[in-house]
Amino acid sequence: MTNAATSAPSPAPSPFGRALCAMITPFTESGALDLDGAQLLAVRLVSEGCDGLVLSGTTGESPTTTDAEKAALVTAVREAVGDGVPLVSGVGTFDTRHTVELALQAEKAGADGVLVVSPYYSRPPQDALEAHFREVADASGLPLVLYDIPGRTGTRIEPETMIRLAEHPRIVAVKDCSYDFLGTQKVLDRTDLAYYAGCDEHILALYAVGAAGYVSTVANVVPAQLRAVLDTFEAGDTPVSARLQQRATPLIELMMAAGLPGTVTSKALLNALGLPGGPVRAPLRPAGRDAVDGLVAAYEEFVAG
Repeated sequence: MTNAATSAPSPAPSPFGRALCAMITPFTESGALDLDGAQLLAVRLVSEGCDGLVLSGTTGESPTTTDAEKAALVTAVREAVGDGVPLVSGVGTFDTRHTVELALQAEKAGADGVLVVSPYYSRPPQDALEAHFREVADASGLPLVLYDIPGRTGTRIEPETMIRLAEHPRIVAVKDCSYDFLGTQKVLDRTDLAYYAGCDEHILALYAVGAAGYVSTVANVVPAQLRAVLDTFEAGDTPVSARLQQRATPLIELMMAAGLPGTVTSKALLNALGLPGGPVRAPLRPAGRDAVDGLVAAYEEFVAG
């Protein structure tokens, strides 16, 4: 009989799986949407350990893709990976009305959920922010993932706002880039929201206190290795899980914290590896040669074990 005092806690609810990739949006050399490349990349990511994919997020260059391109991307990736792989489509904008339109479009295109970032630039107060998310959640039948990334939007979704929003039946999850570990744990303690680490350096730490998993940019290039962090922890081998997380640090730092956006570094590595990526769209610019060489060296060292 298992001792209740020493048994592992039940896994957190994971409405879209545990290991999710914030997938880049491949473009052709001329800058057009590369749907064939998107399908190839999506299939590879799923085959190498991703439970689900987040399309048209920050990493997917959502600010510079059109509404029609966002819909076409969902349709193409759904065709490639089938119905069993959760697809979450980023629909957040600074305009509530436009966000609602994109949520309805994503539902029609075949998404399983929508990722909704705080309206950026206008910096609404918390009551207006809450009303924004509720209006989007009311508009379609899809579950909604709140995207809390105040470093980009200028507006935090405060823990008390999260707790109130959790009462909505279609607001089910959070992509957490708040860098507020205490606030995150307050929400985890008081709600059933499924938390996903949105910062790759927090994958294990957040999972260990009850998160559902992660939404990772770095998973574009090392999906199997990041999934292993969760799998070894679930198997009860915390020291190995911690070591795997630590070994990823140099690559995570170069991809996410060395001055270039994760979109740029992900595409640089994918292109260097001969995988679908293509150029970034302006105002982003491609990584320089020295940056690419450093990324490739860190990648090779990490995957070599």
